[in-house]
Amino acid sequence: MIYDCFGNLEEFCENYKDLSCLTASLKVRSFGVQIDGIYCVLDINYIERICNHQLRRPGELRSFQAVLPPELWIHLAVVACGNRLEETLVMLKSAILFSHRKIQFHIFTEDSLKPEFDKQLRQWPDSYTKKFEHRIYPITFSVGNPQEWKKLFKPCAAQRLFLPVILKDVDSLLYVDTDVLFLRPVDDIWKLLRQFNATQLAAMAPEHEIPKIGWYSRFARHPFYGSAGVNSGVMLMNLTRIRSAQFKNSMIPTGLAWEDMLYPLYQKYKNAITWGDQDLLNIIFYFNPECLYVFPCQWNYRPDHCMYGSNCKEAEREGVSVLHGNRGVYHDDKQPTFKALYEAIRDFPFQDNLFQSMYYPLQLKFLETVHTLCGRIPQVFLKQIEKTMKRAYEKHVIIQVGPNQMH
Repeated sequence: MIYDCFGNLEEFCENYKDLSCLTASLKVRSFGVQIDGIYCVLDINYIERICNHQLRRPGELRSFQAVLPPELWIHLAVVACGNRLEETLVMLKSAILFSHRKIQFHIFTEDSLKPEFDKQLRQWPDSYTKKFEHRIYPITFSVGNPQEWKKLFKPCAAQRLFLPVILKDVDSLLYVDTDVLFLRPVDDIWKLLRQFNATQLAAMAPEHEIPKIGWYSRFARHPFYGSAGVNSGVMLMNLTRIRSAQFKNSMIPTGLAWEDMLYPLYQKYKNAITWGDQDLLNIIFYFNPECLYVFPCQWNYRPDHCMYGSNCKEAEREGVSVLHGNRGVYHDDKQPTFKALYEAIRDFPFQDNLFQSMYYPLQLKFLETVHTLCGRIPQVFLKQIEKTMKRAYEKHVIIQVGPNQMH
């Protein structure tokens, strides 16, 4: 069987930090590589495009990141207003610490925060700044009353609804709230885009794992997706599909384009919604369920998943992949496990050893959280981050020391 091996090619090149072997193979019509027991046939035109994307001097080695064409970067968007500067920078730091592929950050923020974002990101070490580029955008709403949108739920949160309209040149996007932390490579959640079927154009996690005690099923006064609703704090979007789709709705018998639907939808339901733009997204996908891919709770793990007892089975098996510290838990003492992870990433010096300066201190901090239900399941929080760190460490040893020098 022939597999699409783009992900494996990325890992292959990342491990060996050299595309010369691939370049040499361009003389033949097909190129195979065996990874994880699967023999993959790779598209030669695609490899040639990557190998030739940047000119190399003879003998010069380039990583896969360095030659990856811009259209194949990961695109990560965040909206930050008010006092969210530090929280956003910690989120971006978590993305960069473990990522393989180059990331384009799209930061939407108030004018007063723009200089500080730019200053802080440019102060990061070169070894990390080469892994990303960033663009900073003003807060803008293309339809309706901007002041109404800006005050919807949290400051500027409704901006995410307009990302398909603003980022016209971006095909796909990962949007996250400022209070999100990546505990494994962003590449891994980005790969979920490949699992979309022909009608799906966005992906989110359920708002609750147990519908009968979830917020939407008990209190919502408007339509919502599925039996428990979805949480929009981590949202994958195929923007190209969103821009071209016609969405069923409760306002007119025919479909509406995304931008044309937003303000009439808000006007109809504004007196019934509690969680602002998340409620509007739930309404949209209630009427268009075939458009949504639902990923498991490990990709949007919140205090609700453990504060009343563990209820995210995927996280119990695989570990937390993306942590979402809503309820302000990074900044108070109600959920010290979440706070400990936030502070560990915030305080980690970029160039230090991940195990010595992050993982081991984190284990010690977790010992102080066992009086909480979340603190009694440390393995759920540590499993993915330990796996990610081990992988990064092994790569560093193989690349820096060399496999022949290891005993």
